[in-house]
Amino acid sequence: MGDKKTPTDVNKLEEFLLANANDATNAVISIDMLVYGGLIPSRIHHQEQSELFKRLEVLKKLKEINPKMRIYAFCCIMRTPQYDSSDEEPDYYADYGFALFRRKYLLDYEERHGLNGAEGAELAGINIPQDIIDDYDTRRDKNMLVNLEVVKYLEGGTIDFLIIPQDDSSPYGYTAIAQKQVIKAVEEKGLFLNCMIYPGADEVALTLLTRAYHDFKNIEPKVYPFYASVLGPTIIPKYEDRPMYESLKSHIRACKARIVATPKEADVILAVNSPGKFMEETYDETLDITHSSYRNVLDFTLNIKNYIEEGFNVAVCDAALCNGGDKEMVRYLDELGVLDKIISYAGWNTHCNTLGTTLAEAFTGGRENKHNLLYRLIEDICYQAMLRNDVTEQVEDELGVQYFDISSKQKEVEEIVRKRLEETYSTLKISKNYPVKINELTLPWKRMFEIGMKLELK
Repeated sequence: MGDKKTPTDVNKLEEFLLANANDATNAVISIDMLVYGGLIPSRIHHQEQSELFKRLEVLKKLKEINPKMRIYAFCCIMRTPQYDSSDEEPDYYADYGFALFRRKYLLDYEERHGLNGAEGAELAGINIPQDIIDDYDTRRDKNMLVNLEVVKYLEGGTIDFLIIPQDDSSPYGYTAIAQKQVIKAVEEKGLFLNCMIYPGADEVALTLLTRAYHDFKNIEPKVYPFYASVLGPTIIPKYEDRPMYESLKSHIRACKARIVATPKEADVILAVNSPGKFMEETYDETLDITHSSYRNVLDFTLNIKNYIEEGFNVAVCDAALCNGGDKEMVRYLDELGVLDKIISYAGWNTHCNTLGTTLAEAFTGGRENKHNLLYRLIEDICYQAMLRNDVTEQVEDELGVQYFDISSKQKEVEEIVRKRLEETYSTLKISKNYPVKINELTLPWKRMFEIGMKLELK
């Protein structure tokens, strides 16, 4: 397997797939891994178009080996981050990232609506070297052709179900333009029942695993959603291009489930902890007043408690903030004594990353499976929301490392984080009934953003 910007050996990957095709009833396949060697390598590669298409041919070989095997695939529309950073993008994105995004955003907006004087002046003032624009556009064009080629594989029956997710999407610009092209191809070929296009990325393998499970069991679970705020269903989250409720419809259908109108009909009640008026980052030290005034967290958590006491299966999609969970809501559930009784929880990265993860565990994990619940609480709340800012300052001061590069003192940083994380988890009441030992903690991409853990429930 690869490592961040280092791609996976796609030839070894093909060997693995072919060697294991005979005995498999289902395959869940990342096209980005299969073709580019990973999601991040898909943003920086220099492969010829013919080579990219050739790598797709292993899918046909799998069906030849095992015609009954169902292939569930996903292939991302290449993202366009709205900031300057080369951490997961080409090197020039450190200097021209936002400019690349904004230039295409304004060009697309101009074509669809026209620009006012200020917007026209802004567009004219964006200066990006032409070779950078050419490199970026050429790669996007190649990847778009892969997206369209994969649609043909769906049309031909090689792929049985396809998701084309949008990572860090926007209503205008590169991703919006690409989305329109893919939607047109899907609709022209009449494939809309077997192909879904919506915001997300990191959670899609879980979604397809869940769909494969529901297909295998021939079931279609029913979900009743409710939100923490009256505006929640209509809010467009950060890094996404549509209201929360519209994404919810797509994610639930992608799992092969459906929404119902009343709790009594539901197999799962989905409690969506939505923002009050707009989404902010969990690491923002001062949140807008509407984070509290436009939603009632106490009422929301008391409703969760009531549903649990009435015997319902309740899952919590914690999407009030971006890149971490909501400390206040989790504290309320903890104090109310029901945090350990929800069947699923997630609160990480984007709204759709969180949503898909929550649904997958709710459908497949089961009421008694506490490991994933505790893992997500420790990662999304204890680390991302409660500890990350503070421990980052500590290791920067004590060890002289930087947020995006802890490689020179990685083991020391990991041990500091591990100890601090166990201490932070112990401040929750749930830890008394479910004491946890973190046997291993890693910062896999040598930065402070994400962690990996091996947990032991004592």
